[in-house]
Amino acid sequence: MNPLASIGRTTMAFFATIGRISQFTGRAVFHCFVPPFYGRLLGRQLIEIGYYSLPVVGLTAIFTGMVLALQSYTGFARFNAEGAVASVVVLSITRELAPVLAGLMVSGRIGAAMAAEIGTMSVTEQIDALTTLSTNPFKYLVAPRLIAGVLMLPLLVLVADIIGVFGGYLVSVYKLGFNPTVYLERTWDILEPLDVVSGLVKAAVFGFLISLMGCYHGYHSRGGAQGVGAATTNAVVSASVLILAFNYMITELFFAI
Repeated sequence: MNPLASIGRTTMAFFATIGRISQFTGRAVFHCFVPPFYGRLLGRQLIEIGYYSLPVVGLTAIFTGMVLALQSYTGFARFNAEGAVASVVVLSITRELAPVLAGLMVSGRIGAAMAAEIGTMSVTEQIDALTTLSTNPFKYLVAPRLIAGVLMLPLLVLVADIIGVFGGYLVSVYKLGFNPTVYLERTWDILEPLDVVSGLVKAAVFGFLISLMGCYHGYHSRGGAQGVGAATTNAVVSASVLILAFNYMITELFFAI
């Protein structure tokens, strides 16, 4: 009942969790670079994270680009600055919206799947069976997912950049009456390599965070089906929060004055 004791317990639990995550991260990253490597498992994760996530990422990107063009035009029309629509669409998509929205969508799809799969293996003692068979669970379960997440998210974001800008182009040209040649010229004139690179760097970091949180919460899940459900929820929530936090930090790193 002592409020100070409650604060102390919460603080200690928080730092204990940070310590467990740091230890887990260190072991996982170490096993990503030390043989043996499981190429078949890595290939399966590349397809699962990259190819199967294309539809949801593509739909999110194209509708985001279309809505962004409409909203930008509505706002800029009040200041007679409709010509800035192309610039706003391409910069917003490449710098922020494509990596963040793709990360959040993949987090909901892949992070939950990883936590559920590894969590089920944990509560049914399949991870203990791997250890009994002299197979390192980190190398067999965690490392392929981390590598696949870091490799596939930038590719997904690159596709989302193209589709998102194309969605803005469609709305601007066929609904708002923009000249297609002028729109494309303004898009190319304003776009710089750093804009795309910053989004791809964000995507790689987000892919690592999504895979890490999915594997961590799944690996430490306990308590049967209820524990697996809690691990799945915690994986998605923690990955989403970390994506938003690291998005700010990476933006500050690239574009701070």
